Amino acid sequence: MIVARAPRRIELLQWFGLFGGAAAWTLQHAGLFAVAVARCNLGSAQWGIDATAWKLGLTIGAAVVAGSAEVAAAVTWSRTRGAEESEAPPRGRIHFFSLCALAGNVLFLGAILLDGIGSLYWHPCVQA
Repeated sequence: MIVARAPRRIELLQWFGLFGGAAAWTLQHAGLFAVAVARCNLGSAQWGIDATAWKLGLTIGAAVVAGSAEVAAAVTWSRTRGAEESEAPPRGRIHFFSLCALAGNVLFLGAILLDGIGSLYWHPCVQA
């Protein structure tokens, strides 16, 4: 019973490692845009929402998820280190996807940080 669960856990780690950073960046990007647009809306001005706090919160949250996905990919890679890409699934596939996730999550973490920093300086409702 325990032996049957171990491959399932490593597969779940693999999928989180592969798609966690991408999902975090996607949600952060959409959330940052929504906060920026809501800041310009006169109806939302009466709520007293601090746009900077929301932008920082979205950026930090997305960075934590992307960092966790990177850790999940590293754990998956280390547990399947002896597997070859040509090895029959699932070990070969899990090892290959973990290598892809290790590289991709670094890129998504960079995109999250750049998106968050840029959003702090972008004010779409300010007249030039």
